[in-house]
Amino acid sequence: MDTLPLPPRPSLEQYRKRAKGLVAAAKSRDPDAVRIWASDWLGSLAKLLDVPITPFVQGSIDRAIAHIDGQVRERQSKGASGPFTLVDAQLLIAQAHGFESWAAFVRHLEDSSGNHRAGDDFEAAADAVVSGDLTTLESLVRQHPELIRARSNRVHHSTLLHYMAANGVEDFRQKTPSNAVAVARFLLQAGAEVDAVADTYDGNWWQTTMNLLVSSAHPAGAGLQPALVEVLLDFGAAVNGLKDDESPLMTALDFGYIDAAETLVRRGARVDNVVAAAAMGQIDLVRSFVTNKNTLLPGVPFVAPPWRRLPDDPKVHIELAFVWACKFARPAIAEFLLDMGVDPAAREGYKMTALHWAAANGCMELITRLLQRGAPLEAMNRWDGTVLDSTAHFAIHQPVDGVNYLAVLETLIAAGADVNAAFPSGAERIDDVLRRHGAGRR
Repeated sequence: MDTLPLPPRPSLEQYRKRAKGLVAAAKSRDPDAVRIWASDWLGSLAKLLDVPITPFVQGSIDRAIAHIDGQVRERQSKGASGPFTLVDAQLLIAQAHGFESWAAFVRHLEDSSGNHRAGDDFEAAADAVVSGDLTTLESLVRQHPELIRARSNRVHHSTLLHYMAANGVEDFRQKTPSNAVAVARFLLQAGAEVDAVADTYDGNWWQTTMNLLVSSAHPAGAGLQPALVEVLLDFGAAVNGLKDDESPLMTALDFGYIDAAETLVRRGARVDNVVAAAAMGQIDLVRSFVTNKNTLLPGVPFVAPPWRRLPDDPKVHIELAFVWACKFARPAIAEFLLDMGVDPAAREGYKMTALHWAAANGCMELITRLLQRGAPLEAMNRWDGTVLDSTAHFAIHQPVDGVNYLAVLETLIAAGADVNAAFPSGAERIDDVLRRHGAGRR
C-alpha cells in the first residue's frame, strides 16, 4: 500500500471518528461497506490536499482501498482471534500513514502543549528537500538547527539526508528534484551525518543514504544518481560500506545501476570478488580468480548483496558472475566462463538467466553461443517471463541503445521459442513478427 500523506491540519479527533467508522463498516452486512468507507476517507484526503485525481493518483487510491478491504477481511477470517476492533482500525489507519503504531501516530499529531509540534518542522523540511525548495530548507535549518540530525516519526525513522535517496521513505516523497545535488550538499555542509542508518526495509547496517541511493529508480531516472554518489563520497561516505563489505558497489550492480557502480569504482570501491569483476568488465581479474567452473583461487572473497544470502560456495558465485556478465553486456567474460564449464542455465536473484540478459542486451554472438550450449528458452524469470517474453518487454519498455530487437526475436524463435509466451506484446511491430511465426493461432 502506498504511504498516505497527512492532511494540512490533521485532527486527532477526526481520526478517532474515522477509526470508529471503519469498525462500523467492518461489522456491516454490506460487503462493500469497507470499500465505501475507504473511498470516502481517501477522497476526502485528496480534496484536503488539493490533489487532482489523475489516472496515476486514482491508481494509488484504488490500491489503498483494496489493501484496507483486504486487511479487514483477513482480520475477520476464520483464523483470526476475534472480531475487527477499534484497536485494529486505529492500527490500520496509523500504518497507512507510515507509523508503526496508533500511539506513535498520536505522538506525531499532538505534543504536550497541544499547539506547535516539532514534527511539523521536520515534515516541512522533508517537503522542502524532495521538492528542491532550498530557500525554505535553509530558513528552517537556520531557525531549527536540530533538524539536520532529526529523524522522521514514521516507521522508517529517516533523516532529511535519507530523503535524497528517494527510497524507503513515504511514497509521495520519493522524487528527485533537479537541484538534488545542491540540496544534498547543503544538508551535508550543515552537519548531516553522511552514513546515518535508517530503519528502512530490514533496518540493517546497509540502510545508509548511499545504499538507498544506489538502489533507487528516482535519482537514476533524473540522471543525478552518479553526481549524488560523488557528493556523499566528498563528505566521507564509506565507499565500501559501513562494514567494509562492498555493499554500495554490490547494491548498485544488483539493481542494475552501472553508472553509479562505475562512479564508486572510480572513487575507490574495491573490485576484489568474481561477481563484481565480471559485472565491471574486468576480464583479467576474472581469469585470475576462476580456476575451473567450481573453484576460485584461494583468498578470493565471497561478496554479494546482503539480502541475497549466497552461501560460501565458489560455484554459486561463479554462476552469478556469469549471469551478471550477460546482464552488463560483457560477452568476453561470459564466453570465458562458458569455456570453463559454467552451467548455461544459471540464474541470478530475479531468476533471470544468462540468456534472458544476453537477449535484453542484444549480444547476438553470445546468444548463439548460449543456445548452442543448451541455455533454456522457456525458463521463467521472477515476473513469469520466458526469454522471448522478457526480450519483448525490454524492446518496449527498457530498450538498450543500438539493439535490433526484431533480429533478437527472430533468432530466439528460430531456436524454438514459444511465440505465444510473448503474444500479444502491446507493440504492433513485435506482434507482427510473432504472428508471422504463428502466434495467436491456438
